[in-house]
Amino acid sequence: VQLQASGGGLVQAGGSLTLSCPASGRTSSNYVMGWFRQAPGKEREFVTAIYWSLNTAYYANSVKGRFTISRDNAQNMVYLQMNNLKPEDTAIYYCAARNRPNRPIVGALSTAGTYDYWGQGTEVTVSS
Repeated sequence: VQLQASGGGLVQAGGSLTLSCPASGRTSSNYVMGWFRQAPGKEREFVTAIYWSLNTAYYANSVKGRFTISRDNAQNMVYLQMNNLKPEDTAIYYCAARNRPNRPIVGALSTAGTYDYWGQGTEVTVSS
């Protein structure tokens, strides 16, 4: 399963970017996709995730109200719209997918081990 996040770049604080990632290997009705990020010198952290069939999303507090995850069922893509970007959003962003029969609980969405597949990251740099 190939996941490849794209859409990263350099943007000024207050600007916007949209990341995208294909929902590869999606066969389960309980497919979940998530976005994580890793800033230089820091651990990977959860950003957001979406239950594909429910079209229900959850967000880290640090991005709530600024970032929006969405999925396109027809195009089999997931997107991360990032608005009002801040320098602290600078990181490599990774998309991840889970394709198992059982639906993970909400509390598990922020755990990297919940996901089976990871893509190559895309770099986002926010200048002040």
